Amino acid sequence: MRGLRLAAWLGCCALALGTGGCASVKQLFFAEPTAAVDAASPSAKPSIAVYRLEIEAPGELRTLLQTYLDLSRFQKVPEGEDITSAEIDRLIAAAPAQARALLETEGYFNPAVSVTRVGGGTGSAVAPAAAAPASDAASSSPRAAPATLPLLRVRVKPGPRAEIDHFAFTAEGPLRQAADAGALDAKVLIAQVRNGWRLPPGVPFQQSEWTGAKNNALAKLRADGYPAATLSRSSALVDAQTNTVKLDVTADSGVLYKLGPLRINGLQRYGENSVQKLSLLTPGAPYRESQLIDFQERLQKSGLFEGASVALDTDPTTAEAAPVNVQLRELPLQQATFGTGYSANTGPRVTVEHLHRQPFGWEWIAKNKLELGPKLRSWSGELTSYPLEGLYRNLIAGSAEQLKTVDEVRNSWSARIGRTQDTTQIERLYYIEATHSRLDTTSNTGTTTVSNDAYTGNYHWVYRDVDSVLLPTDGYTLSAEVAGGYAVSGTGAESSGPFGRVYGRYTLYRPLGGAWFATGRIEGGEVLASGKVGIPDTLLFRAGGDDSVRGYAYRSLGPKVGGALLSGRVLLTGSAEVAHPISTRFPTLWGAAFIDAGNAADHWKNLNPVLGYGVGLRWRSPVGPLRMDLAYGDDVHKLRLHLSVGIAF
Repeated sequence: MRGLRLAAWLGCCALALGTGGCASVKQLFFAEPTAAVDAASPSAKPSIAVYRLEIEAPGELRTLLQTYLDLSRFQKVPEGEDITSAEIDRLIAAAPAQARALLETEGYFNPAVSVTRVGGGTGSAVAPAAAAPASDAASSSPRAAPATLPLLRVRVKPGPRAEIDHFAFTAEGPLRQAADAGALDAKVLIAQVRNGWRLPPGVPFQQSEWTGAKNNALAKLRADGYPAATLSRSSALVDAQTNTVKLDVTADSGVLYKLGPLRINGLQRYGENSVQKLSLLTPGAPYRESQLIDFQERLQKSGLFEGASVALDTDPTTAEAAPVNVQLRELPLQQATFGTGYSANTGPRVTVEHLHRQPFGWEWIAKNKLELGPKLRSWSGELTSYPLEGLYRNLIAGSAEQLKTVDEVRNSWSARIGRTQDTTQIERLYYIEATHSRLDTTSNTGTTTVSNDAYTGNYHWVYRDVDSVLLPTDGYTLSAEVAGGYAVSGTGAESSGPFGRVYGRYTLYRPLGGAWFATGRIEGGEVLASGKVGIPDTLLFRAGGDDSVRGYAYRSLGPKVGGALLSGRVLLTGSAEVAHPISTRFPTLWGAAFIDAGNAADHWKNLNPVLGYGVGLRWRSPVGPLRMDLAYGDDVHKLRLHLSVGIAF
């Protein structure tokens, strides 16, 4: 049985990590189809059909013609009106040319289109069909039956689809001049536009993609130093005999913009110094849109501003030192939050939080949080400086906690001082910490009390490469923790000594196609110390709970000694999950299936992974995913409901 569990656990971890002639050449300047406007406004009479329409065409082309063809748009008229057969004939006569023009936008330049009419004489009035009211379904009032309406049949054979066989991009203006002069940045930018072109040779031609490709190329130039760039010429030359298209695009870059001074507006409580240190913009450097976006995100994450907008002044007269306009909305100096909630790990709770963004006039942010519940009572406080050079902040923090879990009560406190750094992809935390833990464990033989202290130096590192920090579907995250220090045991000097601690967590997100998405996770940790050294429980490992092995209670997995559950010195868990939107009507509501495995132990040789598996719901809310999982713990033969919000990094 243990071999089967180990095989399933290894499979879970693997999935987590795995997881010719030109006789008829013509130049086309296409216009996008515009949505039809109903003949009757919402306040007009109900509209009814005056003829039947059948369109025989492949898939998406049929939808295109049904949406934009005049025969489809004017199939209905307001109730009480009629339409003559001659008017229908005019629609029929115009339909083939309209259909061919629509099909050309999808790359079909040799379609065969025919329109036939069955029933209805030329020049006569055609009576519209009307359905009987629901309250008068058996009425004998004369009304035209749908079967008496003339039938219009549109047949389309699209023929071969044209493909791109040539693409050329040419830059004009200062960008071309810089490239000709040997400027590497200019050469790279031109190459990036060409390499990023969305309609390369061999790809089917579509008008929408042609428009999008031009806009994408222009956006690249505007984002990388040339915000005044425009398209000076563009052409799509179609050879209808060979069904090929030649694309040519020429862009006038306009002048290269370089960064100038910051113009900061909206500050009342907080000084400009903190804004300047968050910018990381170098005056005189070429403008890059991504740098301004990153600056704006740092302002929004600083904890000082409710809103922030960063934009370049594109006045051409100041292009050599273009001002960067920063518009801010400050948060209040103080903020208090009262809340109630429920955790599948620790049960119901009441929380009180207070935040002061300038205590005693200092450029620091003070946070305090008090949480009260039947299983967890805690206080945590943090004093963080405003941003310093290199996006660092100084940190002073402390916490105290009483946690009641499976047959045990843990009382602990900690105090730390250090520095943090938060960049776009990487978070760093360096600190020294004093930790105390007292664990009262109940077993068959009574209650055992263990008290330990530790003094450590710590480094935490988080790296994210995901498409969205709040709602990731593609990419990965990696976190690592390293600590070293000295433990002092309450049982005597022989149980005191040096130790080290390592921990890592890797999470992979991958789209699988067909609106299926996969998530895989693996985490592991180890405390490196002599078996005699007593380590505070807060630095040891347990498994089980929402972000560990679902199907088991929070911190319920670990080594057992004399019937008592203890924390382990090694940890290894893994998880694999697939998810899919439940319906197109509710794209943010997903269903999921998962399997988790792992455990904590005193030694690697004693690690006995257990399984948990089940199904769940995911609501992808604006503040992060809300997860509800029903999991079955294979080792305890019980179902457990898990609720959680957000992403664990």
